Amino acid sequence: MHSTPPPPRRRWDGSHTDVRTRRSLRVTSDGVSRLLRCGQNDRCRDCDNRIEWYHRSDSRPIRLHPQELPTSRVPVTCRWHVSSGVAYPSDDGTRWCRLPHAAVCPTRETTPARPELVALRRALALNTRRLLDVGALTPSSTASDAEVPAPVTCRPNRPIVQLLYIRYLAAQPVDEIRCVAQTRRRDRCGNPLLAPEASAGIWALMPTMGAHGQLALPAEAMAVYDLTGLPYGEQLRWRAQRCPQHADAPTAGDMAVAEWEVFDPLLHHEHIYSRLPTVVRRTGPSVTCRRADQP
Repeated sequence: MHSTPPPPRRRWDGSHTDVRTRRSLRVTSDGVSRLLRCGQNDRCRDCDNRIEWYHRSDSRPIRLHPQELPTSRVPVTCRWHVSSGVAYPSDDGTRWCRLPHAAVCPTRETTPARPELVALRRALALNTRRLLDVGALTPSSTASDAEVPAPVTCRPNRPIVQLLYIRYLAAQPVDEIRCVAQTRRRDRCGNPLLAPEASAGIWALMPTMGAHGQLALPAEAMAVYDLTGLPYGEQLRWRAQRCPQHADAPTAGDMAVAEWEVFDPLLHHEHIYSRLPTVVRRTGPSVTCRRADQP
């Protein structure tokens, strides 16, 4: 039984039609990963709304809203389309397009210009508030402005990690990076990469170098979480984004795409910090490390 009926062999005038064989997406039986090159379902770690991960033409990941929207309701700068599993920052000439989740994420202070996007952002905000009320979502900062701020450790929200002599931009702090492997219950593993029994990297100040060893920014140094001192197998484990338990389980599939993004000092200059995140100081929960362009 076929899911779709086969096309007719002849046209209305009796001529033969060129019938192409339909091929379905399949996963090889001996493959480790169970992910196809398409949108991977996930949830935003800030608002806990549904998103889809796609790769751009330069292999960088992007979070898109899971539903298509009419092109007339989306600004030109926010229109995306997906072709062969790859996301492109433009529309494909149709009446529908995709939208980046960052444009309607309720945790961001930027308000969309279009009324339709404002209504969508309000709906996502209501869903986030509902999750907060039932306790299914933990807010990023629970302390109020009237409370006395407690001593916190200065750390970047998206640190720069160096492994296998390549610098990557992480999606969350080092101690919050989760394993992407699939458990026996068919959900994503919740173990962190920075396990207590595993070797950890060190924070170091390294030159802010661009492509081909050229100085890309005026900053002399930036804080980098260096993993090059670890054994080769440990660096491979970090690159695959697997905890020590699933690093030795090659048959376990992946539930999500590894969130490493190749670091570019020109594109990611707002994530460059000139101070090591080891100084404990009394500050508010919203204050982070000093960037290279800050006094």
